Formats: sequence, C-alpha cells, structure tokens
Amino acid sequence: MPARDEAGPWHSEAVCRRDEAGLFFAPSKEPTAARLAREEAAKRVCARCPVMVECREHALLQPEPYGVWGGLTAAERRVVLTRRRRRESELQRTAHMPAAG
Repeated sequence: MPARDEAGPWHSEAVCRRDEAGLFFAPSKEPTAARLAREEAAKRVCARCPVMVECREHALLQPEPYGVWGGLTAAERRVVLTRRRRRESELQRTAHMPAAG
C-alpha cells in the first residue's frame, strides 16, 4: 500500500466527503438541541473515518474555527489547544529549571 502522501492528500480518504456537509457545519441560528444532535451525528461519521487523526491535527494546527473536524467540535478543539499550550509551557518551564543538587 502506498504511503498516504503518494496516494493523495489525507482528505481524499475522508468519510465525510461522501456525507452531507451541513452535518459538520452549523446553520445560522441553530437551536441548541438540534446543534447537539447534529454534532453527535457528525462525530459518528468521524468515528469510522480512516483519516480522523489527520483531520483533527489539521483542524488544531490551522486552527479551524467552525464545524466538526476529526470528531471534535470547535469548543472541544479550543480545550485541546489550551491543554497543549499549558503542557508545552510546563515542559519549557521544567526544562529551564536548574537541576537539584
């Protein structure tokens, strides 16, 4: 099997390419219950996707401000990014601390 880069971009293998785009992005003024149901349905599509991890990393690195990407909503991605920044900050702080002696 060729490496993914040789076979084409990761998104060419995304399951969501065959689904309704509206499932992954909110219409304007969507009621909360409808949004939650739509997001859960989108996450079920993501759960069976062979490139979910690549999609999620793309959305975190861009960062994508809207929609469900890699099984995460925009709010969930903000939490992940905050945790990553905090962890990176902690690692930098401990790397610069003098060794106890």
